[in-house]
Amino acid sequence: MNLHAVKAIYGFELARFFRTLFQSIASPVISTSLYFIVFGSAIGSRMSDIDGTSYGAFIVPGLIMLSVLTESISNASFGIYMPKYSGTIYEILSAPISALEIVTGFVGAAATKSLILGSIILLTARVFVDYSIMHPLWMLAFLVLTSLTFSLFGFIIGIWADGFEKLQIIPLLIITPMTFLGGSFYSIKMLPPLWQKLTLFNPIVYLVSGFRWSFYGKADVSVGLSLGMTALFLFLCLSGIWIIFRTGYKIKN
Repeated sequence: MNLHAVKAIYGFELARFFRTLFQSIASPVISTSLYFIVFGSAIGSRMSDIDGTSYGAFIVPGLIMLSVLTESISNASFGIYMPKYSGTIYEILSAPISALEIVTGFVGAAATKSLILGSIILLTARVFVDYSIMHPLWMLAFLVLTSLTFSLFGFIIGIWADGFEKLQIIPLLIITPMTFLGGSFYSIKMLPPLWQKLTLFNPIVYLVSGFRWSFYGKADVSVGLSLGMTALFLFLCLSGIWIIFRTGYKIKN
């Protein structure tokens, strides 16, 4: 593997991240803090505990997952779209760099940004609520796996999009609603039986449930199933990227 090429792409993307700290860090943290104030303090103080956990602490994993999913897709999609938009993608493709090295550089940088943001939000949550992490290694594993998987998905969106509007369609109209309906702010066990079954078709449920289990040891679905669904989506994203570079879809033609 050409590590110099990977390092160049990775370093360039991280440099862009640190040049726009307010947009990259401050804005998501402020938005998440408002969720903690409104849901955790104002509404949470009037709600009973969920599975022995205060409502404010219960929503911590869901809010972190919401930010990580959104930022992973946004960072990866914008990172690969801009070279397409400016035409510099052809310089990358003509260089002695393999598809694996290109994806590693862009996706690795996007996942790193999401991990940094998730860590900052995790620390910020401590200001508003008390929470515990029962399985810290599993928490880190879920965070890394989710960041990597959705950065790959964002990479695919960046290749597919042919305008700035399309970059926002899937994150805003599909991913964000699915995250809100995926148990970020409630346990799906609180829903009527029919809606519980329908909610299981939402893949975000498995991510949030597994991540929440790493905090409090309780989940809406089994941890093994959560890991399996995440691994399946990771495989589908890798397959999609392989097809893109194999066929040159919206890259070479």
